[in-house]
This record gives sequence, C-alpha cells and structure tokens, in this order.
Amino acid sequence: MSDGAVLHVKGRVLAGPEDVRDELWVVGGRVSYDRPAGARDITTVTGWALPGLVDAHCHVGLGADGPVDADTAEKQALTDRGAGTLLIRDAGSPSDTRWVDDRPDLPKIIRAGRHIARTRRYLRNYAWEIEPEDLVAYVAQEAGRGDGWVKLVGDWIDRDLGDLAACWPRGAVEAAIAEAHRLGARVTAHCFAESSLRDLVEAGIDCIEHATGLTEDLIPLFAERGVAIVPTLVNIATFPHLAAGGESRFPAWSAHMRRLHERRYDTVRGAYDAGIPVYVGTDAGGSLAHGLVAAEVAELVTAGIPPVQALSATSWGARAWLGRPGLEEGAPADLVVYEGDPRADVRVLAAPRRVVLDGRIVE
Repeated sequence: MSDGAVLHVKGRVLAGPEDVRDELWVVGGRVSYDRPAGARDITTVTGWALPGLVDAHCHVGLGADGPVDADTAEKQALTDRGAGTLLIRDAGSPSDTRWVDDRPDLPKIIRAGRHIARTRRYLRNYAWEIEPEDLVAYVAQEAGRGDGWVKLVGDWIDRDLGDLAACWPRGAVEAAIAEAHRLGARVTAHCFAESSLRDLVEAGIDCIEHATGLTEDLIPLFAERGVAIVPTLVNIATFPHLAAGGESRFPAWSAHMRRLHERRYDTVRGAYDAGIPVYVGTDAGGSLAHGLVAAEVAELVTAGIPPVQALSATSWGARAWLGRPGLEEGAPADLVVYEGDPRADVRVLAAPRRVVLDGRIVE
C-alpha cells in the first residue's frame, strides 16, 4: 500500500464484545468509520476484525541464557506479529529494545525495565540481583527505564529451604511499591507459590504474574484490591517437566510444583468467578517460544473462562487495562482479520488471515 492508499476492512469489525460494525476504513494509518471522500487507491480485506492482540507477559530480547542480540530479538517480535500480537507488555528484560519503537513494522512494546530479584534467587543473567535494603533504589531506577511498569521477582526456590519462598520482607515491598506509585509506575511480580502473595497485595501491588499460589483465602483480598493476574498457563504446563528435573535435589520443591500445576485451572477459574481481572500472557522468551497467544487464550477457555471474556483478555479488555486504544475512531489501525468469528470459537485466533499494523498490511 502506498502512503496515500486507503484500506477497507469489511465483513464484521469487533470494536467491542457486542459492538459489531460492518466495516471500517484506514486513512493515514488510523481507524475511521466514515468512508473517505474521493478515495481511489483502495485495498479491501474481508473477514472478522479484532484489535491487535495483546500478550501481557512476553520477553522480547531475552533468551534461555539471558539477553539476545538484536537480530534474535527481531525474530522474536516478528513471530509474535505473525500470531496477531501487536501489543506486548514486556514483563522484564535485560535487553534494551528501544530500537523497536523506531520500527513501524514491529509490535508495540510496553516495558517493565529489568527484573529485580533477590541475590541468587532467580535465573542467571536475567535480573538485577540485590538485597532488600537496595530495593527502593532499584525500583526507582527501573521505573525510569520502563514504560509505566516495574517487575519484581516475588518468590523463587530457597536452596536452604529446598522449596519456593518469598524473596522480600514486608517492609521492603511496601516501601518499593509506594516509590513506584509515586513515580507513576505500576508494579507486577513473578509469583509461583502462596507465601509472598498476601504481603505483596496488602503492600499495594497492581498485578501478579503466574499466580499459581492463589488460594481460596487469598482470592477475596485480590478481588477487593482489584489486583490483576496474568496466569501464563502455557508456561505453567511446563511445571511437571521442571519438577522431574529437580526431583533428586529438591524433592519438596518438585512436589510443590506438581501441586501448583494440578490445580492450575481451578485457580484461574476461581479468580475469574470472584471478579479478579485476568489477562493473557504467554511468558514467551527465555525457554518458551514466541507466538503462543492463541494457545494461551484457548487455555483460559479450558480453565472455564467464557470464550468472549477470554478473548477480551487479549483484546478489548487488555488494551483498556494497559491504557492503549482498540478500534476506536482515530486510533492507530492495529488489527487482525480472521476467517470466522473468534467469539464463537477462540481457535480461530491461531490462523490470522491478515495482520495490519499502523494501517499497513504486514502479514
């Protein structure tokens, strides 16, 4: 398409769960619901259109051993784009991916800076590894480097204990979260187990990643405080493999990981039923492949979340939560077109017909 070209999307445009339009126009890279006067160079795409999908836990620039080079990061981003993911919340990365902002052909990224972890209590080469007395300073630093988010590692295996344990004392997280909020940033935390959750939520955290340790007694607290969860079920599926690998050295940890895995669907459904906001995230990067957003939506449905709500968790609802527009009049034209209605069958998401980014067909 040339700079002066107009894109016409017709069929069904899902501007919201129940807001279905017959068509939209893309003029100058932006959404319009009015036919442009005098348009001649028109490209037409037919199907079911959704706002560009959101992966709210995705690590562009991160590999199994830490940061990756720009070529590898580009391939990661292109893989996500091919899956229809056009907005990424990069939930912690040691790589500087600001160069992506200058590439209109790559998904938009909302960064959380680099993970902040306790010394020797996270994956090597991923995080700033510090002690509690330095937590506030590092949170302030990453709040300045991110795009309105900071990422803590809330729990990890304690080798002396032989099991998952909270990383930070209550006073440290209270002070750190207060500082992030003062600086205008929201805070999220990696949490597999139960032990860190109450302190983090009562300290004012905004989101919990994975949240496999969410129990019946904690669900009302999350709901009351409006703390969102990003379950990353495609990642939780790897727990049995991880547990098997650590069985001989850390049997208590292995058994704990298996229990968290076994109840994963009940955990997510219980959270949803209580009104806790649930969003789609794949945990791509590290050891997990990119481009799994459709699989994660399907996992939420398997957990018992109604299909339209699972769809919202990667489209309308997720974009509103992150403060980014969907398919409103005048919004950047980031959208994905499918063969059928994804509200009827979320498996449709696995096969985008067209991907449009900033008004240009890129897939």
